[in-house]
Amino acid sequence: MLHVLAAGSLFFPGLYLLSSRYVRRALPTWSDAERSRFSARIVSAVQGILASASGVAVVTSCTDVKYDRHWLATGYVWFLMPYMVYDIFIMFLSQWYKCREDTSNGKNHFSTAINNLLRKDILMLAHHTVILTIIAPLGLFVRGDVGDFFVGCLFLAEMSTPFVSFGKILMQMNLQNSLLQKVNGIFVLITFFVCRILLFPFMYGVYGRTVGMPLYKVPFNIPLLCNLVNASILAPQLYWFWLICRKAVRLYSTSDSSKDK
Repeated sequence: MLHVLAAGSLFFPGLYLLSSRYVRRALPTWSDAERSRFSARIVSAVQGILASASGVAVVTSCTDVKYDRHWLATGYVWFLMPYMVYDIFIMFLSQWYKCREDTSNGKNHFSTAINNLLRKDILMLAHHTVILTIIAPLGLFVRGDVGDFFVGCLFLAEMSTPFVSFGKILMQMNLQNSLLQKVNGIFVLITFFVCRILLFPFMYGVYGRTVGMPLYKVPFNIPLLCNLVNASILAPQLYWFWLICRKAVRLYSTSDSSKDK
């Protein structure tokens, strides 16, 4: 699978560079920071689409949720790992561009960018680090030849990512109060809740039905490691969903107040 790893290492940075070049020509007045944010969101959306498509392929092909195999269950994990490394670097690069444009920071842009990254994006950094150092190795080397169905389910968690990225792009283009943004916001809420929150009781329920066990007994009859991995993935999703709900309340309350006027 080293060729898949290499492909991911070329694909995501390459797509970012192509997007940046296009934005530089199409929107020459944008700063480097704006171009970087826009390009990063395009890459994030594409990654979400690829992961979701892989998840659909794996889940729909595995009738036996424990033993059926699909090559994407491991293949896309190899392809995804370079994205996590790339995204960490892009988060730093975005902060570095901001610091470079802020003359009050002096010339020590690197240390300021690192501090801002650790202060503002620490949860996302931790999320990516856990995937790279724990979840991906478990999926590739520890689980053996079982559980492709559940790996595919985890891929489906990325189904909300294109909508989240598109919403940020609309905000960057000053369309945060548009009808398109409001419709997209509905899709963000639905896909995030279904694919990142309800996904976990769904997986436990599917496993319970397979082995003839009620849902509430499943967590006590599977390896502790499975529960820990699921909890480590679910915990930040609950926090991010709370943030999304807060933004949605502000978005739609602002719309209602503008109609009253």
